[in-house]
Amino acid sequence: MLFVQRGLADRAELMIVLMMTAILVTLWFAVRSLKIVVAILLTLFAGLTLTAAVGLYAFGKFNVISVAFIPLFVGIGIDFAIQYCVRYRSERYRSRGLEDALTQAGRQIGPPLTLAAAATAVCFLSFVPTDYSGLAELGFIAGIGMIIAFLSSGTMLPALLTVLNPQGERTDVGFRWLAPLDAFLARRRRMVLISAGVLSVIAVSFLPFLTFNADPFDLRNQRTESMATLLDLMRDPETSPNTVDVLVPSPAAADALARRLASVSEVDKTLMLQNFIPDRQPEKLAVISDAGLLMDTTLNPFDVKPTPTVAEEKQSIGATKEMLRKIAARGTTQAFQAARRLADALEALEKADSATRLRSTAALVPGLHTVLGQLRAAFSPQIVTLEMLPETLKREWLAADGRFRLQVFPSGNYNDNAALEKFAGAVRAIAPEATGAPISTRESGRTIVRAFLEAGILSFLAIAVLLAVFLRRLRDVVLTITPLLLIGVLTFATCVAARLQLNFANIIVLPLLFGIGIAFNSYFIMSWRAGGDNFLQSSLSRAVIFSALTTASGFGTLWLSEHPGTASMGELLTISLAWTLVTTLFFLPALLQSARVR
Repeated sequence: MLFVQRGLADRAELMIVLMMTAILVTLWFAVRSLKIVVAILLTLFAGLTLTAAVGLYAFGKFNVISVAFIPLFVGIGIDFAIQYCVRYRSERYRSRGLEDALTQAGRQIGPPLTLAAAATAVCFLSFVPTDYSGLAELGFIAGIGMIIAFLSSGTMLPALLTVLNPQGERTDVGFRWLAPLDAFLARRRRMVLISAGVLSVIAVSFLPFLTFNADPFDLRNQRTESMATLLDLMRDPETSPNTVDVLVPSPAAADALARRLASVSEVDKTLMLQNFIPDRQPEKLAVISDAGLLMDTTLNPFDVKPTPTVAEEKQSIGATKEMLRKIAARGTTQAFQAARRLADALEALEKADSATRLRSTAALVPGLHTVLGQLRAAFSPQIVTLEMLPETLKREWLAADGRFRLQVFPSGNYNDNAALEKFAGAVRAIAPEATGAPISTRESGRTIVRAFLEAGILSFLAIAVLLAVFLRRLRDVVLTITPLLLIGVLTFATCVAARLQLNFANIIVLPLLFGIGIAFNSYFIMSWRAGGDNFLQSSLSRAVIFSALTTASGFGTLWLSEHPGTASMGELLTISLAWTLVTTLFFLPALLQSARVR
């Protein structure tokens, strides 16, 4: 919902250049072939275009949430392509021909890639039943996109590699230099698992402090002129939008509710249509009438002097000028300086021609007549009733069905989210039907968090069932899901430590990270079930590392944005991918080694 704001344009060109450069460079180091890079990008673009077409056909247009399918597709689509291409390079190194290497790569990577694609698709499709329509549409489009990305990686990508015919490999694509670390993880697996357990316990203790910031204004660049002006207006109680409105059936009900709300510490004051009718009108009218009698001869004189001659005008201007100069000579304060400037202006007017004095008269005298008329009207008041109020004002405070609007103002800082949260809760405890910016912000945040929790639970259950169908062993299902839970708690704990709040923007990153975590774990589990070991020195680790680096280096550049919401997306993505790599490359191999020994 924040991707369309003007702040997204900040550093847009720089971020696009850095993103594309980082993706291309990382892809190059992953596959070491320009032709393979071209094949990956063409496959990715074709799959992304097809996914967008499906989304447009299903919903007609993208909203500001569903459009996030683009980074989701690119992040995981690149992973599928890299997994296949790195496996192909490994098979090509074994002195196989092009077609034979492609076929063997498909046989080797096919089962884990199928599991990863199915798991990520189920993860995203679990968002569809939620009440949050934007998230539901995103889940549908991204889920279909995972299927398209999987099919593209198994069909179009091998076809492009066949046409482009990249050169064979001269060296092994794995990381042989990581063999000592493989041995260390096997030898010290218990120490690694205990360390991970202790770290997870510490991380869990941080989770109660994780917060969701539902204020959309915090996601905009507050240094822009428009936001600075808005914040200035919000600091003023009279112009701040952070008030609450309640509709009541009658003035008596409004008075009763206002008295109840006045006893709440979070409420500063209330305002209703009746407040525009002055109280104690008879006493005030008497005082104004007395003042009007004193001023009557001044405002309504019996004798009015005739229009002055030119000589009389100049004489009056000169006399006023001299009086002001005498006053200005008494000091140097702003008032004396103003008197001096006015004297200089009158001197210039005194020396000016008749046309200039006529223009000055036309500019000054009508306004003076208006002020005098207003003073005469002010000294001739009458009783104010509800029926006498302007219709434009009454339309703001009186509904067409006869209900009255009661506006409630918060006490304390009008821009403090915690204070507004308490204010909204306190008002709704007395008037559950109350509405307004603090309440809508609070409820929209709860709706989004609830939708993500529901989707997370559904995803977890659906993935557990899917893993049980694929793996057919409870132990293997637990081995696949456990690292994912560790990634989650470590990511959220780091957010707390870094004072990074979840918000409407960066929460969109979580499905991508969940999908990548499931995919990585699936690759290792399937390889382990096939008898694989020494994971860090294998081609699988190369694919996982460069897949994560491609996503992190590409979309991590969002961290450079001056738009706070976009920057928080890049920050959260970088944090989570870092823990995904650490968990997948160190904790998971140790866990699998321990399971094999047992």
